Amino acid sequence: MSGAPSPERSPDDRVLDQIGPALSRLRRRTPASSRDLSRNLVLNVIADAPDETTVGGLAAEMGVAQPVASRTVAACIEEGLLRRTASQRDGRRTVLELTEHGEAERDRFAAEQRAAFQEITASWSRKERIQFARLLVRYGTDAAAWSRKRAARD
Repeated sequence: MSGAPSPERSPDDRVLDQIGPALSRLRRRTPASSRDLSRNLVLNVIADAPDETTVGGLAAEMGVAQPVASRTVAACIEEGLLRRTASQRDGRRTVLELTEHGEAERDRFAAEQRAAFQEITASWSRKERIQFARLLVRYGTDAAAWSRKRAARD
């Protein structure tokens, strides 16, 4: 497959085609170890969940097999980032919660990511940075809603 642009495609179409690769590059350029990336993802999924989160729900949200999520959760529990508790709605279920240490680690990750964002966008105007940040946050919110709708259909 050739990387040459198709003449019938508009410049807007060509830039929209670059969204996936750009998001992938963003993920790869995060200044953290792969272990930190996994922990950060787990902490954010649990903190941002609109409802109680089980290991199965975490696996579905992360798009990984349940054994992968279980191993990551076990490591986070061992490090004191998460705890298992009984569901408030159904005491037979076990749900995951962030500990104080987990909240602090999530804050640390966010600070590192903000610092990287500021360095990467140093040549941007403040208005451009804020506009991009707002749109990226909006994209994340809308993507989560889209994902929940798809999961409800399946």
